[in-house]
Order: sequence, then C-alpha cells, then structure tokens
Amino acid sequence: MTISPYLIIFELLMYGLLGLSVLDARKRGWHVVWQVIMGVTFGVLLEWATIQQLHAYRYGRFLIMIAGETPLAIGAGWGVIIYASWLYADATDLPPWAKPILAALLALNIDLSMDAIAIRLGMWDWGQGLDFQYFGVPWANFWAWFWVVFFFTAGLSLMARRPNALSRWLGPVGAMLLGVAGVLFTNKLIVDFTPRARYEEVIALVLLSAMGLMLALRPRLGRRLLPRIAAWTPAAFHGYFLAAGVISGVIFHPPILLAISLLMAALAWLLHREKSNSGNPRAHNSQNTLQGV
Repeated sequence: MTISPYLIIFELLMYGLLGLSVLDARKRGWHVVWQVIMGVTFGVLLEWATIQQLHAYRYGRFLIMIAGETPLAIGAGWGVIIYASWLYADATDLPPWAKPILAALLALNIDLSMDAIAIRLGMWDWGQGLDFQYFGVPWANFWAWFWVVFFFTAGLSLMARRPNALSRWLGPVGAMLLGVAGVLFTNKLIVDFTPRARYEEVIALVLLSAMGLMLALRPRLGRRLLPRIAAWTPAAFHGYFLAAGVISGVIFHPPILLAISLLMAALAWLLHREKSNSGNPRAHNSQNTLQGV
C-alpha cells in the first residue's frame, strides 16, 4: 500500500522534533528525558484507548503503526506538543493550578489550524465529511485536546515536582495514568452524559471560560529566555501544515482555512517572539523546565 508523501514528511518531522526535545530535556537531566518519553507513551496509549472507546476516527497509513491502527508519529506529536506547551506555561507567573490550563490552550492553537488540513491530506478521517462542524472536525475533538494536555501537565505539576528520585521517576508515570483516565472520563462525559442539544454549548463554555481566565490572569513570562524548542515546535506544526496545505491546494477548500492557519501561526509567533533561548546558559540551568527542576 502506497503511503502519501505528506504523511511520510509529517512522520519524519515528528521524529525530528522528538529528537530535538530529548536533546533539550537532556540538558535538564535524565528524569526530564523520562518525562518526554512518558509523554510519547501517553500519546500512543491515549490514541489507542480512544479509538477502542469511541471508534470515532481512523488513521491513514504511516510508516510505523502500533497495533496496526495507531501511528507512532502521533504519539511523538503529543509528546513534543506537551513538552513545548509546558515549557512555556511553566515559565509564566501563573499560579501552579492555572499553568496546565495555559498549556492546554497553547496546544489548541496548533490543532485549530492542523486538524482540518490533516484530514484533507488523508492523515486521519472522522468519517463525517469535510463540511461537518469545524470543516470536517467534530467540536468534541477540541474538547479532547484541551483535556489531554491539561490532565498530563496537571499530573506532572502534582506528582513530578519534588526534588527526590521517587517523584522524578514515578511522577511522570502517574501523570500518564492520570492523563489517560482523565481523557477517557471526559470523553464519556461529553459523549454519553451531555444532552445532544447542549453538546456545543458545554464545549464552548469550557474552552471560552479557560480563555477568559487566561485573559483575566494575563500570564507573563519571567526574565529567563525560553529554550528554542518551545518556539520551534509550534512553528514546525504551523509551517508544515501551511506549506502542505498550499502545495496540495486543500487549504483553499474552503479558503477560510488559509486565514485561520495564518492567524494561528501569527498568534504563536507573537507569544514566542524574542523569548527563545539562543544558547543562554541561564535558560538551561533555570527552574524553567518541564517539571520545575
């Protein structure tokens, strides 16, 4: 079976970002590398469990598939998005309970431009056509994205922050388990317990409340510069899907997808501009790490 070049390039990009994330994490200690690995494992388990639970989508053919239906590259994608989002959120002056909310919203910035283009490239299929809800993507997908990143980063904040071996090595495992359990619960909540007539309202209420809270709290980065991977990861996602969408032409069907993609890319750039580390050792040795070493 022939694999689309768009899927191959995306898969290689994910492995490249994962390699860069691991190299960055290694500067902070092997326990931070372990957190990245647990993020990838979480992504694979999450995708497999969600497919078994909901049967709501299926993936196209990638080079490496887990259990025949879950691409390893998708797990890698979750791992690098969580790492970059948490690096940024944990560097802000937000209280600890609010940082996972910001990390989740940063991840949503990527998916708002990615998902609608990805289904048009054949990366995955929601089975509802390209005119369903958000350009072929169910609204519940964004609900799930929010909770995926929220639960895993909240788990890291709760269980992997203490400077002892037990916390550093078992905390990420606990974060992974909390993440899977939390996402399966919220999936069931929105699918089985939310009245269909209130489905969109509940999703909108949760996501808009999270955004409103961030606007009210006005998170600001500290004086430390962020590691470059925190900016490179969203830039790579936005850049790839913009380029692939334009080259393939799918981003023009409908043309508003191009406007949304440019808007999300611009927002990511505004958040990260002049905040990336250019070799400054202060960033490597600071408390601004995935779990606040």
